[in-house]
Amino acid sequence: MLYAARTIMPLCIVSVASEMGWDKTESGTVLSAFFWGYTMTQFLGGYLSDRVGGDVVLPIAACMWSLITFWTPQFAYLSTDKHTSLYIIVLSRVCLGICQGFHYPGLTSIISRKVLEHQRSFTYSIVSSGSYVGTLFTGGMGSIMLDHYSWPVPFYIIGLCGITWMLVMRYMLIARHREKLVLASLGEAPLIDSSKVKPEPKSAVPWVTLFTKPAFWSLLVGHFCENNAFYILLSWMPTYFHENFPTAKGWVFNVVPWVVTIPSTIGGGWLADKMITKGYTVTFVRKLMETVALCGTAFFLFVISYASSYLSCLICMALAVACCGFHNSGILVNPQDIAPKHAGAVFGIMNMAGAVPGFVGVYIAGHILETTKSWNAVFSQTAVVCMFGWAVFIVFGTGKKIV
Repeated sequence: MLYAARTIMPLCIVSVASEMGWDKTESGTVLSAFFWGYTMTQFLGGYLSDRVGGDVVLPIAACMWSLITFWTPQFAYLSTDKHTSLYIIVLSRVCLGICQGFHYPGLTSIISRKVLEHQRSFTYSIVSSGSYVGTLFTGGMGSIMLDHYSWPVPFYIIGLCGITWMLVMRYMLIARHREKLVLASLGEAPLIDSSKVKPEPKSAVPWVTLFTKPAFWSLLVGHFCENNAFYILLSWMPTYFHENFPTAKGWVFNVVPWVVTIPSTIGGGWLADKMITKGYTVTFVRKLMETVALCGTAFFLFVISYASSYLSCLICMALAVACCGFHNSGILVNPQDIAPKHAGAVFGIMNMAGAVPGFVGVYIAGHILETTKSWNAVFSQTAVVCMFGWAVFIVFGTGKKIV
């Protein structure tokens, strides 16, 4: 639901811009506004989740971004003036990013405290695969609703779905808490073995120590470079196929890459946990997963520059996106390895750096297209950035606890 709400505006932007009279620059401002807000609350979300619990932070944030999604059409109609309505929508997109910024740091904090080390990769991969399911849901069902109804309908439906999910999640968390209280009152053992998963005492985040560790910086650099590739593919892939293969069906190239990414994400998590269970070091496993993610993405971006047929380009693009799925078992879960007591806060800083390509990398890709008219230039520079991030993480990354 998080990604369904996040990607509904890119799906509807053409219809919204047509009705509101926006040009491409104004449409781009609306789309990029989300990431300005998204960068603001990454650290705060991790810090609050580590202090009060992600199970408290997540439902509150979900309630807010679901309501913003639901109300977006109403925001657009608050004013009849074109520029005023544009400013209101941009502000709502910033607020949407602010609220969604709490999610992943809170999720990371929960997993680091409740899930055993050799089960974290698979758990995180299962949960993270929901981002691709949400993208598929918006691209599939959202496109159908957009074709048969006006553009506000997808916002209303997905907003209501988000609210429903939030209420169900909150109900299950409360039910789980009551179950523990009942078991405790009856003198029975808790369902989770406390000898294996012990609550960590709250303590201040040792930022000075973290900022002097090369492993921490390699985390930021690697995540920035991977997200740069992911956001460029997410934002520009439809335009690439539309310009190079105008007769191709949109539902194919908007769906196929995300379909193949779900099994790669889950499979990468299963493989990572399996290798750790078999005795491989966490450091080796994290670097192996990130090698597949960054080197694989770079390789297929280089190859697509020499592909000419629609099928070969679609396969290369799908495999490039699929390789991104292994990132969930590499760097994305690494904050739980190096700082288990402060995983939420560390993830927040890391994801703040990873959100920057959302408005910088995507803009630069557009500028390159505008000046060179070359998709090969875009893919090549993206691949080079991936290889740089891989080299930094391979040399300085670690799976050992540093704080």
